[in-house]
Amino acid sequence: MRNRRVLFLVEIAIFSALALLLDIIPFLSFKLWAQGGSVSFAMVPVFIMAFRWGVKGGAATGLLLGIYQILTGAYIITPLQTLLDYIVAFAVIGAAGIVAKPLWNAIRSKETKALIGWIITGCFIGSVLRFFGHFAAGIIFYGEFAPEGQPVWLYSLVYNGGYMLPAFILSAFVISLLFIQRPKLVLH
Repeated sequence: MRNRRVLFLVEIAIFSALALLLDIIPFLSFKLWAQGGSVSFAMVPVFIMAFRWGVKGGAATGLLLGIYQILTGAYIITPLQTLLDYIVAFAVIGAAGIVAKPLWNAIRSKETKALIGWIITGCFIGSVLRFFGHFAAGIIFYGEFAPEGQPVWLYSLVYNGGYMLPAFILSAFVISLLFIQRPKLVLH
């Protein structure tokens, strides 16, 4: 039991650090906007932890990634914006772990289509929840950046959707390829 807890904590540390590296290495991350937001592989390690350990593992990894983001130069306006844009938005990626058990079952029964379906579902859940965190922060804190005459909610939708949709697709694709080739990676 103790070894399993140590493994859990070590994997959170490693995968959150890997997520940060995947977000800050220039050729692995495409920055879209001046105030933040990029298409990168950063969510992949968080999703892997969510699929390996469930919501708890994914949320802890995402939370640590959010803290790392703050420590490495996040775009900060207020403490509440920082909480919403980095702590909440990255931690909720771990909600993808809701599908961990059916995903494990698909791996054990060698149902590739079901496995891909659960991966896409989990990645969608985590990505949508992260999007809502950024979307809300955009409406509340970034309205001044909206072009004149454009509703703030539309600005936030386009701004945040512009990088979150490609990041979701990229993450789901990479994880699907990874787990199809090495399904045992998700089992511990």
